[in-house]
Amino acid sequence: MAGASGATQGTALRIGDVAALTSATPRMLRHYENQGLIAAERSSAGQRLFDPSVVEQVRSIRWLLGAGLPVEAIRELLDCIHDTDRLEPCAVPLLVEHLQAYDGRIAELTTTRDALQGLIDASNG
Repeated sequence: MAGASGATQGTALRIGDVAALTSATPRMLRHYENQGLIAAERSSAGQRLFDPSVVEQVRSIRWLLGAGLPVEAIRELLDCIHDTDRLEPCAVPLLVEHLQAYDGRIAELTTTRDALQGLIDASNG
């Protein structure tokens, strides 16, 4: 974790601090850490200590999760995030892949919906 030495200089954030700054729950933050999306050091008492840069990382993770991307994809995109609300061009191929997958799922659901509507219409005959 870049800047992790800040943890020894008193600039580290505890999990509750990061949660308050990002609207993520401590449970979510532990999950992100377990998934390799963020990193923490441990204090001598075993508390998680986060570099302040984790705040922006968590905001980006939540933004990408909100767009429907799975954790595995987000892990791949971490190097393509330099601003909280903008991805670098290196993200485009993976995003296109996920967009095509969603388009396929939407087409399948539309076909299912149309079939169900046909059954309903036939029942009302």
